[in-house]
Amino acid sequence: MKTKFQETLSRANEVIFRYPLILVMALLASAGMVCMIENNNEPGLFIVYSKFTISACLGISLMFALKMLSQRIGRELALQLSGTAFLVGFYCFLPDTRNDFTEVYRYIIAITALLTHLLVSFIPFIRKDKELSFWQYNKNLFVNIFLTAIFTGVLTGGVELAILAIDKLFDFHFNDKVYTYTFFSLAIFGSSFIFLLFNDKGLPSLEKEGAYPIVLKFFTQFILIPLLIIYVIILYVYACKILIHWELPRGWVSYLILAYSIVGILALLLVYPLKEENSKSWVRIFSKAFYYTIVPLIALLFTAIFTRILEYGYTEPRYFVLLLAIWLLNIVIYFIFNKKGSIKFIPVSLFMFGAFALIFPYLNAFSVAKRSQKNELLDLLDKQQLLDKGKIDFQQKIADTICIEIADKFKFLAERKQTGFLSAFLHSKDQAELIENIKNGNFYGIRYTIQDKFINSMPSKNNSGETERIILTPEEQSIAIGGYQYLLHFSRYDQEPQKINEDQFKIVDELSEKSSLKLILNSKETIELGPQIMKLFEKNKGKQGIVKTPDTSVEADLGRYHIKLIFKNIIREKFSYSQQAAIYYEGTYLLVKLK
Repeated sequence: MKTKFQETLSRANEVIFRYPLILVMALLASAGMVCMIENNNEPGLFIVYSKFTISACLGISLMFALKMLSQRIGRELALQLSGTAFLVGFYCFLPDTRNDFTEVYRYIIAITALLTHLLVSFIPFIRKDKELSFWQYNKNLFVNIFLTAIFTGVLTGGVELAILAIDKLFDFHFNDKVYTYTFFSLAIFGSSFIFLLFNDKGLPSLEKEGAYPIVLKFFTQFILIPLLIIYVIILYVYACKILIHWELPRGWVSYLILAYSIVGILALLLVYPLKEENSKSWVRIFSKAFYYTIVPLIALLFTAIFTRILEYGYTEPRYFVLLLAIWLLNIVIYFIFNKKGSIKFIPVSLFMFGAFALIFPYLNAFSVAKRSQKNELLDLLDKQQLLDKGKIDFQQKIADTICIEIADKFKFLAERKQTGFLSAFLHSKDQAELIENIKNGNFYGIRYTIQDKFINSMPSKNNSGETERIILTPEEQSIAIGGYQYLLHFSRYDQEPQKINEDQFKIVDELSEKSSLKLILNSKETIELGPQIMKLFEKNKGKQGIVKTPDTSVEADLGRYHIKLIFKNIIREKFSYSQQAAIYYEGTYLLVKLK
């Protein structure tokens, strides 16, 4: 027992001294995640810790990749400094406010994370042509990741249960956050440490030849490949259905084809050493036939993608799907016409396509999406004849579906800071409001503001049925303060906590999901205002369009205060195909007085 303990301690020391920077990144990421949770109600600190945590998480895979490269070519210090400089630059690149953290940055983070992991898969073999060593290296990484997931899951579950047992049996009354902190600490730092333990000495251990794992062989040959065969049969039957009925493919078929192709390529990589074994001839047949089975599906894939793009234009997700389709076409052409093609081409080419999508001037995902949606908005306004001397005429009668589409495009472009382009369509008063909303990151507010400006929009029938839309707006636009002492303004999508003296008020909006809108005082006392809001709609049951009503306010006692929430307008939309209604508002004023 003592010998085993000393051996384990020795292995742990080796990991610490061999991979110090990777463990530092994992430790910083764990600490950052804990600080994010602790400061969730402090917007300024929360965004700082979010940026810090994201950068540190990227640093785990990036520093591991650079460590593998340094074990091949040396220059460890220079590589570590370059990696650190990249992470510092990435931290500074991320926005400083939560509202500016739009989906654009989520795409950038996701693609960057993918690129750092792809880098791990091939970076030590840039100057090395030994195919089997490359396969062994990635196979061992794959197995180690799988084992790490199992070990981390068991360890995390065991520790969480131990804390729970101590809490319940000995009445310690731990704060619930202890479980969350423990989970993230073990899931990030713990998993990184376990993974590094499995990697032993790094590159020399990972690329060393070894027997093909029996479990991996069984999983690939008897589970993964048969499932892929069933999957491709389903896709071919669907393709035949399209040809027989001569109809356009459904949009989601793109994701199914990509899933089949990517999982199929993974299966081929897993059985790579087996394809030349005579005893496994059916594996060899699958390896040769797979790329040919994709060819008809690629035609279907491009048809589905361009159907969506031609109808709605480019967005980042459509761009990425198209880029994956082009990458897949390259892979198929490469392996069909190059019988001795290297499997390194797969991760290297995917890395190059991903880097192209992020940073290539003019043709990157974000530039293409912005240009496309600008053109789509111009075409839509022109077709609907909504422009009067270059400005949108909001008085015209249009279908509410068109109104929503225009508002969605305004939101899309506002998130991408196209202030000048959008302002050109609006009059001076509306321009000031737009600029202020973009500055404050109130992008959903822009969407609903533009939608509400079309005061003569008409419900229209579509393939899914009719839309019921009611807008409750007060008869008087002025707000009577009365005996209230304080006034705060909340926007629907800018609900950061606001303070009166030392007291903090926060709105939690779940109107669409649970008919709930909560007002929270100092993260302790809560009042539910949802039922009162629902009564406002019940009083106007059966009405549609803009409905002027004497009162759009709700009020209640909260702690030592009496509060009154006044809505500038509040909207409910319901589609016939859905049982749930979407409820939202542009902004609301909170009046507060001491009881």
